[in-house]
Amino acid sequence: MVDRLVTIMARLRDPIGGCSWDLAQDFASIAPYTIEEAHEVADAIERDDMADLKDELGDLLLQVIFHSRMAQEAGHFALDDVVTAICDKMERRHPHIFCETVGDPDAPPPRPWEQIKAEERAAKAASGALDGVALGLPALMRAEKLQKRAARTGFDWPDASGPRAKVVEELAEVDAATSPDHQAEEIGDLLFAVVNWARHLGIDAEAALRQGNAKFERRFKAMEAKAGTEFEAMTLADKEALWQSIKSRAD
Repeated sequence: MVDRLVTIMARLRDPIGGCSWDLAQDFASIAPYTIEEAHEVADAIERDDMADLKDELGDLLLQVIFHSRMAQEAGHFALDDVVTAICDKMERRHPHIFCETVGDPDAPPPRPWEQIKAEERAAKAASGALDGVALGLPALMRAEKLQKRAARTGFDWPDASGPRAKVVEELAEVDAATSPDHQAEEIGDLLFAVVNWARHLGIDAEAALRQGNAKFERRFKAMEAKAGTEFEAMTLADKEALWQSIKSRAD
C-alpha cells in the first residue's frame, strides 16, 4: 500500500501532468505542514480518537513520502534509503535485542542507549553537548532537551529548589525590564526557568501546557454555553464571576 502512495506522489510531482501546487513546493515550504501534521497526530492521541488518529497518521506518512520524493528528484536519497537508515538506527541502538551475541554469557554487555547516541553525534562532528537539538521543535520541548543535554555535563541544579528560586528571580527581572524588547527577553528567561523547574519536578512542560490549554478551552466554552448570546456584552466583573463559578465545578 505504501507503493501506491509513492506512485501517487510521483504523479503529483510529474513536471508535465502533475499538480501545480505540489510542483511548486520545496523542503522549506513543506516543513510547516510536516510539523502541523505531527501535532495533529498528538491531538488525536490526546482525544483518544482512533479513527482520527488513523487519518492523521496517513497525513504524516504523506509528509515523509513528499520529502523523500523531492530528495529523490534532487539526487539526494529516496524513500528506500530513509527506511533503510531508520532500520539500521533502530538495530544499532538496541544491541541488547539485535546484537549477534545476545544470550552469550561470555560476551561483553551491550553499550547503553545514551552512549550509542553520543557516539553517533560524535560521528556527525557534533562538537558540543547541545549540538543536534532540532531548531524546529516546540520551544518548551526544545528548552527541556537543551537542559537535559547540559545536565549530562554536570551543569544542573542539584534539586528543584534552585530552579524554583530562579523563577522568582526571573519574575523580578520581568518587572524591572525597561523596554518592550527587554521585557520580551526576560519573559523568555522566565519561561526557560519554568521549564527547568518542571523538569526537576519530573513534569513534561510541553504536556503540562497542553493540559492547561485544554482546561482553559473547556472552561471558557462552558462560560459561553452558560451565558449564551449575552456573553460578549457582559462586564469583565460578571465574566470573572462566571469564570469562578465554572472553575469551582469539577472538570
